[in-house]
Amino acid sequence: MSTLSLAYVVLFYVAGFIFLAGLVLRITKYARTPAPLKIPTMPAPTTRTGVVMRLAREVVFFQSLFRSNKWIWIFGWIFHLSLLLAFFRHLRYALSPDSILWPLVNNEIVLSFGKYAGFTMLLGLLGLFGRRIFVDRVRYISQPSDYLMLLLIMGIAATGLGTSYLSHTDIVALKQFALGLLYFDPRPVPNDALILIHLALVAILLIVFPISKLLHAPGVFFSPTRNQVDNAREKRHLAPWAAELDSTRGNR
Repeated sequence: MSTLSLAYVVLFYVAGFIFLAGLVLRITKYARTPAPLKIPTMPAPTTRTGVVMRLAREVVFFQSLFRSNKWIWIFGWIFHLSLLLAFFRHLRYALSPDSILWPLVNNEIVLSFGKYAGFTMLLGLLGLFGRRIFVDRVRYISQPSDYLMLLLIMGIAATGLGTSYLSHTDIVALKQFALGLLYFDPRPVPNDALILIHLALVAILLIVFPISKLLHAPGVFFSPTRNQVDNAREKRHLAPWAAELDSTRGNR
């Protein structure tokens, strides 16, 4: 195996470890963070089933963003839908045909629409990038990392499109490289400039994900304004630490 292939193997194992470990630590922190008050955003559901439905609408349709700003919602939804299609299409490189998930990633919808998802992803990203430049209140709170994150994902989308339409890479070798990483049987990486840049940008994204605002993906499920039932009048809300304190005082 060449030095270049070895470097990419090490890079992806390090990036994968940082991504998974960082994600677990962040989610654990979210789960353990106390919510001492009932603060669901109104109008809020009064049952747990309603909370599940509310979170589902937020995750799938971006309900709160739709209510606040329609054109930003359009660009955001286009980007996330395109990202989902691209993700499923890319799973073909990490799954074998005998996998139980193969029919999911090898169906007509994913193959047809996923092929052009990179273009719509760039369209959505350009709209979100323009939002940070032209909307005063968003530009005021934007940090350099916000722009760099959008540029990083745009670079991933652009180089991915380049490997499909400008400089075709060896797909068979790429799939062998991906499967080799998963099965701890490293294989040579395709020696193509665009795919090397694409893979390097993906590794960088994995590394910075746990310390970036992209954590809103798992974070939405732990937001007390979204996951709380509006039953403050029927049931007293006590965080675990407050309940322990309450019982200690009662014993006295």
